[in-house]
Amino acid sequence: QVQLVESGGGLVQAGGSLRLSCAASGRTFSGNAINWFRQAPGKEREFVAGVNWSGVLIYYTDSVKGRFTISRDNAKNTVYLQMNSLKPEDTAVYYCAASRRSFVSYSLKDYDYWGQGTQVTVSS
Repeated sequence: QVQLVESGGGLVQAGGSLRLSCAASGRTFSGNAINWFRQAPGKEREFVAGVNWSGVLIYYTDSVKGRFTISRDNAKNTVYLQMNSLKPEDTAVYYCAASRRSFVSYSLKDYDYWGQGTQVTVSS
């Protein structure tokens, strides 16, 4: 059974840091792009960051540029999201998702495998 499992979420004060992990099992995703999306209450799920299969091509939504860093370790079948200088508006459930493609897409429909999500809450 293919699974993506996120971990590392929690409650943090504004300006703090968290590191999310997305561990895959059941198959390797070393040839697939992996994204982080997030969904705040009452809002649509949105793209946060994405990394292509090799880890060389990386993309961020404008609101997290300079604060978040996505990386992947294909040997461990794991993708990370380092989140620094967190703001209250970063509060959301964060999901990792694996694409059927090797390159990053911003569209949710290109992502076949999803984790269950991890809650990130940033207090002011």
